[in-house]
Amino acid sequence: MRRAHTLTVLFILTCALGYVTLLEETPQDTAYNTKRGIVASILVFLCFGVTQAKDGPFSRPHPAYWRFWLCVSVVYELFLIFILFQTVQDGRKFMKYIDPHLGVPLPERDYGGNCLIYDPGNETDPFHNIWDKLDGFVPAHFFGWYLKTLMIRDWWMCMIISVMFEFLEYSLEHQLPNFSECWWDHWIMDVILCNGLGIYCGMKTLSWLSLKTYKWQGLWNIPTYKGKMKRIVFQFTPYSWVKFEWKPASSLRRWLAVCGIIFVFLLAELNTFYLKFVLWMPPEHYLVLLRLVFFVNVGGVAMREIYDFMDDPKFHKKLGQQAWLVAAITATEFLIVVKYDPYTLTLSLPFYITQCWILGIILVLTWTAWRFFIRDITLRYKEIRRQKQEHRHEKDKCLSNGDRHSALLEEPNGNRPRERKL
Repeated sequence: MRRAHTLTVLFILTCALGYVTLLEETPQDTAYNTKRGIVASILVFLCFGVTQAKDGPFSRPHPAYWRFWLCVSVVYELFLIFILFQTVQDGRKFMKYIDPHLGVPLPERDYGGNCLIYDPGNETDPFHNIWDKLDGFVPAHFFGWYLKTLMIRDWWMCMIISVMFEFLEYSLEHQLPNFSECWWDHWIMDVILCNGLGIYCGMKTLSWLSLKTYKWQGLWNIPTYKGKMKRIVFQFTPYSWVKFEWKPASSLRRWLAVCGIIFVFLLAELNTFYLKFVLWMPPEHYLVLLRLVFFVNVGGVAMREIYDFMDDPKFHKKLGQQAWLVAAITATEFLIVVKYDPYTLTLSLPFYITQCWILGIILVLTWTAWRFFIRDITLRYKEIRRQKQEHRHEKDKCLSNGDRHSALLEEPNGNRPRERKL
């Protein structure tokens, strides 16, 4: 049934595209015809994938919605592979086919400089430094971390990623001037206000979703119009609720998985800034916003697939398709950054930054070795020692009570008296 429906839709779409092509005279502009052909091919592929791709873990608002983003992931990965195999000059020129305003080197904005919260030298507006930092990225930070909290569903992991990214900005500000910010911009505006408030609101939303009663009723079975409208709104909420309990310290496997999730999150965040830098895209360009919208949709599915695979590996025998695609996209973006500007990435870290990262890595490795190897060996040794002491204590108790018969039965055959054998 589903296959017949797919073939019908594809047939109608192909006929419609062919009809439009025959009605108008084909322009002689090669670039224009190439763009039209690529867009038409992508539409046909998306139409096929939305109806034929494998369903993911989410069914609200509709499984076809999540199949659409899965197919968009494939298209985006193919686009990244194409960009990866171009020269730096051709890759940047290719962006002009998407938007003629692209492909032009742009100056990076430096958010550092004068870091005075109150500037007495400026009598007209002594708080001008604060107002300069309050741009469109402040609400973007808040909504971004609100949605990331809905994806991760864990307060500690969100806070670790938020704080770690600020440390990365400190470490890499010698490579990208965009990372140079004032201390209060890092910790007060970003971590506490924007990120912290977004994480708090996200956790409150998760709490409400976990307490909500998931009892669905057909739209036409609801008698009142108010109930019908409420049912339509709830169509955009989850079909059922799964609480994420990552438990990173429960086993070495889960600990390595959580560390890998944090690493991929941080790498995807860094790719946002480095891709803008190497492809000459202004921060306010709509492609940057579309990429963030894309990662919000595919990231939620990927996190659910990862958690299902970790929580019940017997049922979910392999990692989900969306999780693999997100990992491949993140790796491909990083490869583009490495190829297009290796000089920036190879700028050596300051010595004190290198020392801090080496110390942090040593501490993490030391804790991992203690928690999952040394501690387990120590606990096992203590348990064996406790069992031996209990056994010796019971034996001494039997001897003190004069139970000679029990003592003789517990002794080896070679040490028993000859009278016992007779």
